Amino acid sequence: MTGSEPDRQRVGVRDIEDLRGTHLAADDRDELFTAQTECTVAYLSREGWPAAVVMSFLRRDGRFWLTAVGGRDHLESLRGDPRLTIVVDNRGTGLPGRRMVAVQGTVVVREDRATKDWFYPAFAERMAADDPAAFVRLLDSPRRAVLEVTPTGKQVSHDSRKIAGDGRGGPRS
Repeated sequence: MTGSEPDRQRVGVRDIEDLRGTHLAADDRDELFTAQTECTVAYLSREGWPAAVVMSFLRRDGRFWLTAVGGRDHLESLRGDPRLTIVVDNRGTGLPGRRMVAVQGTVVVREDRATKDWFYPAFAERMAADDPAAFVRLLDSPRRAVLEVTPTGKQVSHDSRKIAGDGRGGPRS
């Protein structure tokens, strides 16, 4: 039995080869960025290999803001080649379904006091709301830099709630 015509047109009824139409809507993307505090940062290492690291992020004015310590591969690699991709998903957030957005962007490494003075408190409030002042003290170290990531416009996203059932052939739970 092949199912009705509407079923054949719904993603996840016959197969999941064509995922067009399963992208995250703008409101859902904003909800994901608010709920999630971690992302995967993919970059090209200094040795020329694809590499990735999980980092905490703050989103403000359409940009992603992160922090790293000088000498670490991801920071030093991004100084040399500022292109990266940030991947945010909903694991651990309690948001239903499987949601993901990958954002290509370029990074500017900020080491000026003015940036650190606004970033550390805002970042600490998001990451350590119980005692942000203690976290600011830990963050404010000599080799720490702030990474300002500006999206380039290329984004890929996925929202399993737009796929029939649970998106893997089973019933929606």
